[in-house]
Amino acid sequence: MNALDILQERGFIYQTTDIERLKARLAQGPVTFYVGFDPTGSSLHIGHLLPVMAMRWLQQAGHRPIAIVGGGTAMVGDPSGKTEARQLLTTDEIDANARALQEQLARFLDFGGGKARMVNNADWLRNLKYLEFLRDIGRHFSVNQMLAAESVKQRLETSLSFLEFNYMLLQAYDFYVLYRDYDCEMQFGGQDQWGNIVAGTGLVRKMLGKEAHAATFPLLLKSDGQKFGKTASGAVWLDTARTTPYHYYQFWRNVDDTDVARLMGFFTTLPMEEVRRLTAPGQSAKAMNRAKEILAYEATCLAHGPDEARNAFLAAGTEFGFADPAAAVATSSAVRDIKAADAAAELPTTTIPRTEAEAGIWICKLFVDAGLCASNGEARRLIKGGGCYLGEERITDEKRNVALAEFADGQLLLRAGKKNIRRIVLG
Repeated sequence: MNALDILQERGFIYQTTDIERLKARLAQGPVTFYVGFDPTGSSLHIGHLLPVMAMRWLQQAGHRPIAIVGGGTAMVGDPSGKTEARQLLTTDEIDANARALQEQLARFLDFGGGKARMVNNADWLRNLKYLEFLRDIGRHFSVNQMLAAESVKQRLETSLSFLEFNYMLLQAYDFYVLYRDYDCEMQFGGQDQWGNIVAGTGLVRKMLGKEAHAATFPLLLKSDGQKFGKTASGAVWLDTARTTPYHYYQFWRNVDDTDVARLMGFFTTLPMEEVRRLTAPGQSAKAMNRAKEILAYEATCLAHGPDEARNAFLAAGTEFGFADPAAAVATSSAVRDIKAADAAAELPTTTIPRTEAEAGIWICKLFVDAGLCASNGEARRLIKGGGCYLGEERITDEKRNVALAEFADGQLLLRAGKKNIRRIVLG
């Protein structure tokens, strides 16, 4: 498939310059393209990942990505999508953030052997001479056209500083420099960047006499229209000091059912035929929850590696239950090879004589023997409060006896509350 066809099938494309010419150029051979990242923070968050995943697909199709970190443009501040001016950072803060983003981008893109390039626009923007820039670059821009850009129009309703008004020129100048110095023919970015991006294609044409191409990605919104990647505690970050791999996994595991198919297209590498099968209308709750497990595992694997993804999957499944313990749902995801029993094997374990199980074990005694309760009375109170579980089943009868048949493969799981879990095995 043409790289553009892949992106369109997976839902990445919102707007393009001439789409047929763009597709034709991608079909001719390797193309160098770029996406910009604003170093106003020390970590990428989920909102940044849409363009990063598109870059992965383009690179896998043989094209060459340039990830440009805006160490220069961050000194001005992008007004796009903002209702007020961004807080200006010092150059030391911007440079430290740029280094952190570069490290995170390397998790997703292959920078070996010149397959991708990382650049910082501070290299050419911080030493610009103002009068020369106005004469050489500013003369190509119409103020009327700049005022018509959506990112500028929205801010004019509140307040737009002259500093921010210059941002469009600087982003356009980036495209010109990248085309001139790196033969970069295409720019990709968020849909709120369209005015800045086409300003760049126009500057390339005027300054170099070359055709430049561009496309934008849709804004990442949840099905209810709210911004995606936010929780009650704030943004979901790639920095493990801010968002642990477990909580990163849980964010994906808890997305709304109506968003799963779209998010799988964006944030996994599963074939779209499989995505459509896993999320087909009419799925049972268990089947949809398994699709969410797959989404969460794949997204965490890309961001934090297979070991962290496995640990998060097992920890979440142990705490809340596995949607598909036997891995019966067909999938190409490596999560299929991780069995629920793997989680049980890593839990604190208590061994009881088989003879006790044959006679039937009082549930309260079992919780005490496992060390989950200090006394039978505490076990009764926990059961009455709805905090005792045998496997995924909530215990409601304090007089219940656990029979031998309930020890599948000679073991079972007990849980007191959300996180106190024990494995019981027969000796």
